[in-house]
Amino acid sequence: MICIKNLSKHFKNETAIDYKDMTFEDGKSYMLLGASGCGKSTLLNMIAGILSPEGGSIEVNSVDITTLSQKERDKLRIEKIGYIFQDFKLITDMSVIDNINILRLEGVNTEGADKILEALDILDKKNKKVKHLSGGQKQRVAIARAIVKEPDIILADEPTGNLNFAIGEEVIKTLVEISKGKTLIAVTHDDRLAKYFDYVIDMNEMTGGRRDV
Repeated sequence: MICIKNLSKHFKNETAIDYKDMTFEDGKSYMLLGASGCGKSTLLNMIAGILSPEGGSIEVNSVDITTLSQKERDKLRIEKIGYIFQDFKLITDMSVIDNINILRLEGVNTEGADKILEALDILDKKNKKVKHLSGGQKQRVAIARAIVKEPDIILADEPTGNLNFAIGEEVIKTLVEISKGKTLIAVTHDDRLAKYFDYVIDMNEMTGGRRDV
């Protein structure tokens, strides 16, 4: 379970975002919906331990990760969290399977990659270089790389942001299905995808926007 309490994040332009308290239950899927700048991606980055808040707490399985060192937060992210970045962060001159196997440097067992690639309908692209794939196929590779770690938590930042709606809808359906039993938190601006999630959180209401500090 992830519990957000009294959380706030300050930025260099002397603005801040204050978050209302939120709870994300184990095994449920959540869509974070809202306008650009309302703090959706910032929240994911704080849950992942990439960014540090200025106030409040983020409890992951009763451990307040804001009290951990950066090294401890990085270890938690590697072991427990699968992060699907908006810009994919794939190495385009490497093959699909090599992009996944590079996780072995972090101690991740990638032996289940073929099964995941098959579930995502890209097993036939396994040995192709990423730069030769379509946008939808690249997104599926990014999902596979996050899922192969068998994480407890999956964070997805605008997983359909670079895709047309038809392809994006298929990606979301696949992501939700393959994430069954895990906690999935996905950021999106497209409310047409809400029907695929257990819960939808309007982040415009949960933050009230930015304020001066």
